[in-house]
Amino acid sequence: MTSFLTKYVSRRHVLAAAAAVLSMQAGVQALAQAQWPSKPIRFVVGFPAGGSTDVMARVVGASLSQSLGQPVVVDNRPGASSNIAAIETIKSAPDGYTFMVAPISVQTANPFLFKPALNPERDLRPVASVGYAQLYLVTKKDLPVASVKELVVMAQAQPGKLSYGSGGTGTQMHLVGELFKQQAKIDALHVPYKGGAPALQDLLAGQIDYYFDPASGLPHIGEGKARLLAVTGNKRSPFFPDTPTLTELGIPGVELGNWFGVFAPAGTPVEITQRLEKEIQKAVSQKDVKQRFAEMGSEAIFQDGKTFNETIQNETKVLSALIKERNLVLE
Repeated sequence: MTSFLTKYVSRRHVLAAAAAVLSMQAGVQALAQAQWPSKPIRFVVGFPAGGSTDVMARVVGASLSQSLGQPVVVDNRPGASSNIAAIETIKSAPDGYTFMVAPISVQTANPFLFKPALNPERDLRPVASVGYAQLYLVTKKDLPVASVKELVVMAQAQPGKLSYGSGGTGTQMHLVGELFKQQAKIDALHVPYKGGAPALQDLLAGQIDYYFDPASGLPHIGEGKARLLAVTGNKRSPFFPDTPTLTELGIPGVELGNWFGVFAPAGTPVEITQRLEKEIQKAVSQKDVKQRFAEMGSEAIFQDGKTFNETIQNETKVLSALIKERNLVLE
């Protein structure tokens, strides 16, 4: 009897102690979340400094630094169409101090392009969108074309001779370039770069013939250093209302723009991502943030995590079909 009671009491003590430990851990976690953030936050960006994604991260990050009371530091990890940044984010502790700022191609296209594939749908969570940019079909200034029709005629007359740049294989710039080739029935050489900024530099230097600019090169258009022929999307750009869409010019289906957003490692506490989502909404609504985005030819547009995820899912259907049809599998 004594042995039974001893075992019974001991077991009760063990269970009580375990429950107390779990309760303490939950309390500590809840306290940590309530105090979030208590140290600097890192925004991992998969492109070099100066490109659209980098600038958006810095502009929104500066606003968040004020509202959250902690510095938001941008960590540039360029390469592999944001896959390097995605890996860095995924392997980070899901404690609310590491997030990724990226175009949605990291989730809509990369899983179908790269082998072995990451699984960002499983390992990353969309927190919110921060902006949207139509893509601008821009040519080098001395390319002897003045319209999309003339560009198509030149490309059809010289298959594979013209070159177009992008911010990297699998980026929206690349995929929209492939959509354009498909819909216009042309062939052109794709030249990938580690971000939109170096692609723009080579366009201005005359090293590539055209590219779908994510709005970072628009100041050069006004200076006559590059030529704008058309925009993607189902409506004209608010920044260049006199420039037609490709659909208007008889090349339908090239309507994808570039959504940018903040992503968290899977497992990041919901309380933290919801708080960040609300602070991003406030940041994106600020006049100075909207103005800075507009200077890049982009729009500061907020979508909450649920809506942003729906946008990602819709574009995934379009791009996965394109990638399969064009056989765009990369190693």
